[in-house]
Amino acid sequence: MHVLPQLEELEKRFPDTLAVIGVHSQKFPAEAEPENLRQAILRYDVRHPVVSDPDHVIWGQYAVSAWPTLVFVDPEGYHVGGHAGEFEADAFAGYISEMVQSFDRQGKLNRTRLDLRLEVEKEPDRELKFPGKVLADAESGRLFIADTGHNRILLCDLAGGIIAVVGSGESGTEDGGFEEASFHFPQGMALDGDLLYVADTWNHLVRRVDFGRRRVETVAGTGDQARRHRRGGPARSTDLSSPWDLVFVQGILYIAMAGSHQIWALDISGGEVHVFAGTGREALDDASLRKCALAQPSGLAFSGTRLYFADSESSAIRFADIETDKVETLVGAGLFEFGDRDGTGSEVRLQHCLGVAEHAGLLYVADTYNNKIKMIDPATKTCLMLLGKRAALWEPGGLSISGGKLYIADTNNHAIRTADLATLEVETLAIRAP
Repeated sequence: MHVLPQLEELEKRFPDTLAVIGVHSQKFPAEAEPENLRQAILRYDVRHPVVSDPDHVIWGQYAVSAWPTLVFVDPEGYHVGGHAGEFEADAFAGYISEMVQSFDRQGKLNRTRLDLRLEVEKEPDRELKFPGKVLADAESGRLFIADTGHNRILLCDLAGGIIAVVGSGESGTEDGGFEEASFHFPQGMALDGDLLYVADTWNHLVRRVDFGRRRVETVAGTGDQARRHRRGGPARSTDLSSPWDLVFVQGILYIAMAGSHQIWALDISGGEVHVFAGTGREALDDASLRKCALAQPSGLAFSGTRLYFADSESSAIRFADIETDKVETLVGAGLFEFGDRDGTGSEVRLQHCLGVAEHAGLLYVADTYNNKIKMIDPATKTCLMLLGKRAALWEPGGLSISGGKLYIADTNNHAIRTADLATLEVETLAIRAP
């Protein structure tokens, strides 16, 4: 995700001399499915050709060993350079410019544009587009939906009737009234009375929606992605990296900082943001809050003294205990230990879980790439399937529980689903315009 904006910038700078081709060599089995790949292309608005490489054939031919890897190929098909890891567009713009000039002098460049039909052009208009997270509040009778693909937040009643639309729908960082404010790929939300905090993921910001004043303002981040694992500082002048989910606890906003493999904390009254857990190293290592290693935390839930989180790249559910100053793993075993297996503790296998919710002492997990909802008893570390194929979920990304119902952001189905916790009956919520 961090590479796509940089590639887009290079494509804009060299529109008739640089052709970008994505090669998708997957990690998780679900990512090898052609339709899942197509949905990812649509979700992330990829506008260049993408090759599916499920058997890692192209990966091996170019001796790739890391995600992501950049390879330069000259007009005659020869490999002339490469780079492993994330990068910034400016770092390669000069190099590409030199190559363009050299091959132009040799008369080897073909400036004919590729005639491509984008996948998005085949898609119908929808009320929701890839909703990533959902937040239900029984006390106020409100339902908040991160309508991620439309770059907006919807305020609805619990029956799905739209009360307010927050955001113009255009991607951007504009603060202001609901109509002119803009987001880019918003995800997790946290509620504090009439204030809603939003993880504005691709903008690397945390935003605050004031429903009383009908205003949106930025409370953390600069809009630039953090390139180093900093310890924090003043919230508005500290770079963040892909904040994915939020939870609000007694004046502290906890942030699942997926891009830096950490959990951060924002002191709302003090305006300071700092690292709460994780060194920034990507791994599944349990230890103290300062020494533990996380792997793309993407979902949060709080109960008692525990901050539970979905550690998506390690396909694990873990928790940070505020009292004991420790991070522990409930289920899951490591970065490359994934699958679909119920059981206890380290024998459990999930596949890129993105969401977690707590209710009555139990955890509910969006087992995203398995298209299932799992239930975990933290006391015994036992994990069982709750909703599976009969529910027809497709990469669910977010969960919320309210009034005896489990609300599910069914991302690739462009829908919000509800499951009655007593009967497990699943329904699709009709999102209706006012």
